[in-house]
Amino acid sequence: MAVTLEQARRVGYTCLKALLRFAFMVANNLVAIPSYILYLIVLQPLRVLDSKSFWYIEGVLFKWLLAMVASWGWWAGYTVVEWGDDVKAVSEDEAMVLVNHQATGDVCTLMMCLQDKGTVVRQMMWLMDHIFKYTNFGIVSLIHGDFFIRQGRAHRDQQLVLLKEHLEKYYRSRNRKWIVLFPEGGFLRKRRETSQAFAKKNNLPFLKHVTLPRLGATQVILKTLVAPQENGTPAGGDAVIKESKSKGLQWVIDTTIAYPKGEPIDIQTWILGYRQPAVTHVHYRIFPVKDVPAEPEALTHWLYQRFIEKEDLLTHFYETGAFPPLQGQTKAISREMTLSNLWLVGIQSLAFLSGGMWYCIFQYFYHCLF
Repeated sequence: MAVTLEQARRVGYTCLKALLRFAFMVANNLVAIPSYILYLIVLQPLRVLDSKSFWYIEGVLFKWLLAMVASWGWWAGYTVVEWGDDVKAVSEDEAMVLVNHQATGDVCTLMMCLQDKGTVVRQMMWLMDHIFKYTNFGIVSLIHGDFFIRQGRAHRDQQLVLLKEHLEKYYRSRNRKWIVLFPEGGFLRKRRETSQAFAKKNNLPFLKHVTLPRLGATQVILKTLVAPQENGTPAGGDAVIKESKSKGLQWVIDTTIAYPKGEPIDIQTWILGYRQPAVTHVHYRIFPVKDVPAEPEALTHWLYQRFIEKEDLLTHFYETGAFPPLQGQTKAISREMTLSNLWLVGIQSLAFLSGGMWYCIFQYFYHCLF
């Protein structure tokens, strides 16, 4: 089949745009991430003198880094429409966020749509696969205090012990509020067949758009972070509780991500922008943590029900192009999530100015020493 001149031009433009976007992303990472690290090195005395202020500043820098990632998708036309409960109402409370997992772009989508949710981004902790530790953003997540979990039955018990220790050590001492995890334990395309076989063997519903979640991390988080008056267990260490005066985990936010035509956006697309502009849809349901059962069997059933509901939500979305209304509503209400281009340009400019500043400082000391 012959390629027309117009088609060749379109392909050439797409390739050139992708190349320029990739070059910008590399440059962005080369200045922003080292600057984040160097600012925090310089601020180490403040960490000793006033830990709360140190982690406040770190959180602001962390939010700006995530905003830079969000800008790559935003400027490519990958926007977000939100449905369901308004999570801004609980943005200052502690919450666990359960998300379905389809592709690497899920994390980028969350980085974007949580930007306008008050202090959430700078005070959140992520649970992610240990492989992300070795990406360009891994050092940032390590410093921020995110938890990298190894998948597989051989590591499961040990990882849950390490997760509990990590939460007790870092969650409240760094004033974290939201914790984000993907209970399915992997991408949909990788886990669907295994999940369906497990469901068939155990007489559970057949799911196509999600997989059955794993209990371990969710149970550890609830046991560790829910306040004593709610489930009778310690909330991460007595000294930390007294210091933070935390009410404990108060909400579970069930988050469902839906892509147009069920075609997920991956990180490569997010960076290169070769796919046509698309709207990702994010649905929220908020549950009080007091309504979440603590016993393993009951919690497993509750968690399975959330993902069965996700299946129904996604089936409805793919058939109609919209999520169904919440209980008590006659019509589903959607909200278009927006970002300020001026704010994004300002953050990007600050990153490059910081990179230039640190370069000049190193040059100065190099010439002084040599």
